[in-house]
Amino acid sequence: MVLLVGQAMASMDEEILVIAAPNLGSDLHASSAQLQLVLAMYIVAFAALVVTGARLGDVIGRRRAFLIGLCGFTASSLAGGLAPNAVILIGIRALQGASAAAMTPQVLSIIQLQFEGEKRARAIGAYSMVLAAGVAAGQVLGGLIVSVTAVWRPALLLNVPIGAVLLPIAFRRLPDVDRGGRRRLDLSGALLLSAALVALVVPLSLGRDTGWPAWTWPSLAGCVVVFVGFVGREHTLGRRGRDPLFDLGVMKRPGIAAGVIAVTVVMACYAGFLVALTLHLQTGLHFSPLVTGLVFMAYAAGFAVASLTWTRARPAMQARLPTLGPVAMGAALLGVGAVAAGGGWPVALTTPLLFCAGAGNAWAFSPLADRLTSVVDASQAADVSGLIITASLVGQVLGVVVFVDVYFSALPHGSAHALALTTAVLASALVPTAVCACTASRPSLRAA
Repeated sequence: MVLLVGQAMASMDEEILVIAAPNLGSDLHASSAQLQLVLAMYIVAFAALVVTGARLGDVIGRRRAFLIGLCGFTASSLAGGLAPNAVILIGIRALQGASAAAMTPQVLSIIQLQFEGEKRARAIGAYSMVLAAGVAAGQVLGGLIVSVTAVWRPALLLNVPIGAVLLPIAFRRLPDVDRGGRRRLDLSGALLLSAALVALVVPLSLGRDTGWPAWTWPSLAGCVVVFVGFVGREHTLGRRGRDPLFDLGVMKRPGIAAGVIAVTVVMACYAGFLVALTLHLQTGLHFSPLVTGLVFMAYAAGFAVASLTWTRARPAMQARLPTLGPVAMGAALLGVGAVAAGGGWPVALTTPLLFCAGAGNAWAFSPLADRLTSVVDASQAADVSGLIITASLVGQVLGVVVFVDVYFSALPHGSAHALALTTAVLASALVPTAVCACTASRPSLRAA
């Protein structure tokens, strides 16, 4: 439970300031560029450092890494809630993201090492549920805080009492799975990978809103160059018997590459739909931020129920869920788009469709994450944890860029039409994803 609460805090902060952004910008007299950096810097630092954070658990011990991350996250939340200006808040949001990168990979790594078989599957189901519930809670709480208090600072300060209560509990009860010390941290590799991910995530996060200025393209090209250098360095270290930041041998395991692609696309579709739906509800139907967040709770509920119950299915059905999930998710999103195109927002129709979409998302993620963590050795737990979380974060950034652009391209024909077109594109992207998930979830992988 301690691990899941920590994960929920990190997931919640991905979205909690988005709805409060206008109030925040006015209060801190932030420019448009500064406001975008405040919103983006958390995910930039999180994505750039999460693989390093995963490996940190091997170096100093996963319990210690989680506690350090939780301390940093709580302290930076307090500092962020008290920030006097936008520039300082940008730096604090980066510290928050770095703290989340140290804390969250330990959750999945400890689950891998502490549980086996069905117990691990149930634990990963709960972990997956928290991922979606945290994002939905961030939306709802952000809207509620702005609606009730008309200020943004409580959105960050909310983490402080939670962290203060969680820290002593975690210190006493968190299992000491591995004290660390068996591996060294590859600092050069960490710098190279972080630079590559920053060069990718920053232009993707800021490019659309700034009109894709000239600097974005060299940044994306530089990402490729630096990443190739990182892979070369890791290969050299592994060949020499030294400790690489990331064990490239993980990618040679059957189904891992296909599974990572599937996770990336599913999370991209999830994030793209979340933003497109939010835009339609708030700008097209003029729903309040709070009501918009509550609408999305139906999706989160479907994700939560499916994440917690998929292990009760028969083994043959469990093996099919990663393939059925993207198809069910795509079909439900098509239904939402069709209803929206008809005008209005009939709750009796949209609520079950959103629930089904969330359930399909969970079927596409939870069983697949269980497969990916089951086919590697205990020594590769950190590698898989960092890989899955990085794929999820980068997928979310890509989804906002690609699918929200689809929404805006169709917006001149009306918000309802734009949402319908976006859901059609999302559904088409999820069909080949089902093929990747099928490759990654073959039962034979467990014997690999």
